[in-house]
Amino acid sequence: MSDSIFIGGGGEDYGVAQHMLLKYANRHGLIAGATGTGKTVTLQILAESFSANGVPVFLSDVKGDLSGLGAAGSESFKLHDAFMDRAGRIGFADYAYRAFPVTFWDLYGEAGHPVRTTISEMGPLLISRLLELSEAQEGILNIAFRVADEQGLALLDLKDLQSLLVWVGENRQTLSLRYGNVSTASIGAIQRRLLVLEGQGGDKLFGEPALDLADIMKTDADGLGRINILAADKLMGSPRLYATFLLWLLSELFEELPEVGDPDKPKLVFFFDEAHLLFDDAPKALVDKVEQVARLIRSKGVGVYFITQNPADVPEDVLGQLGNRVQHALRAFTAKDRRDLRHAAENYRDNPAFDIEDAIREVGVGEAVTSMLERKGIPGMAERTLIRPPSSQLGPMADAMRAGLIATSPIAGKYEAQVDRESAFEILQARAEAAAREAEEAEAIEEETESAAEREYRAGRRYSGNRVGRSSSRVSRQAPAEEQPRRRSSSRRSDSVGTAFAKSFARQLGTQSGRAVVRGILGGLFRGR
Repeated sequence: MSDSIFIGGGGEDYGVAQHMLLKYANRHGLIAGATGTGKTVTLQILAESFSANGVPVFLSDVKGDLSGLGAAGSESFKLHDAFMDRAGRIGFADYAYRAFPVTFWDLYGEAGHPVRTTISEMGPLLISRLLELSEAQEGILNIAFRVADEQGLALLDLKDLQSLLVWVGENRQTLSLRYGNVSTASIGAIQRRLLVLEGQGGDKLFGEPALDLADIMKTDADGLGRINILAADKLMGSPRLYATFLLWLLSELFEELPEVGDPDKPKLVFFFDEAHLLFDDAPKALVDKVEQVARLIRSKGVGVYFITQNPADVPEDVLGQLGNRVQHALRAFTAKDRRDLRHAAENYRDNPAFDIEDAIREVGVGEAVTSMLERKGIPGMAERTLIRPPSSQLGPMADAMRAGLIATSPIAGKYEAQVDRESAFEILQARAEAAAREAEEAEAIEEETESAAEREYRAGRRYSGNRVGRSSSRVSRQAPAEEQPRRRSSSRRSDSVGTAFAKSFARQLGTQSGRAVVRGILGGLFRGR
């Protein structure tokens, strides 16, 4: 281990070593460049270097070819000679092939350990972002979360949130008086969004056991940082789900980890690939949150590295927090491309040896314009750098080898079986069933009482009921006794929000049709899952 990691060779003939100081690696970074210019290999060699220095890494495997980090490179690989030539050219004297400890994760539980969170942990802001809700719909979602907190209703998975929204809809009049208008149209729109999310496999993200952050911050027996690889090739089919999950994980690290000041090396390095997905059409409140996290999470010992094609994909307030930069080639085919190229060049400290804009346009595959933070956190001068070759396997590992690593992982068996403990779904179901039983019992007692009164009336004994009484209309005098309206007592006790659902359904359950509504609507909602 050392106090820096080797990036590649710069200067004339690429003979000047370029390093990233571990002390400033938590000051975040950027890896940018057009498709096919070498961003993935740069990500791979950075992950290797952090792991070799005992720093755990979390990254997403968007294209499915980063699993090779868990296998050593081979002399039989077609680029072996090219790698050796490059290592010699940049002065990488101790270059050798080796594998690194990896942990595979997969939201769908197919290519890695399942990774989950709960609805409550993700919160209304990120859920609204995930579902692309309007401002009014987001307001109702906030009301639902507030009610869940007040009533002690745990929101763990999608069915908990869906059942809670049914509750909110049934009690919208009571809730509107306290929190503002709650419209059935907005509730319906949220339910439809949840249905779409469920169809995309988003239901697999929510549930227990939820991810323990300590499991992504492990080292192995040799002191190497474990590289956590999220299988994202399938997840990229739902880009909003991908971006929201990574943002949730980043925010959890920010909220849960203690302050450590300026550590000698990061506690964790987090790579956010396809970073533009995080900011596309994002509301200002969300961008402000990301900027706040990027600004403050470095004091928790976490370095965040955004990977995207163009630096312009990242908002200025966030871009200004990224101190370590690797800029691969940008192509300028249009006027907008030229403006973006000029803007990218302006973000670097000038080097009198070359024009930065020309260098960004001209660097080849595996070459980049780099700038790393120097002593006292000063931005380093821009340098044309030939990136070092990877030590691990370039490309995906065999499926059998991957399965073996998953089976022997330190956390094997911890997340595979999903736990479904009592939460909002079960509690609201129990309330509805209790209300149905109470109403049925009340109706049975009423029918029994009326039957006894009817027998007494027909037997000619004294009758003290309200069957016969003074009437003020001809209709009531002429109508048979069986058609007279019955009086029913009513309770004037004030209902709390916690009992409003059961009371409203109890009032509906006074008739056979009321019981049919419960069996048809709630029965289909709850028992059918």
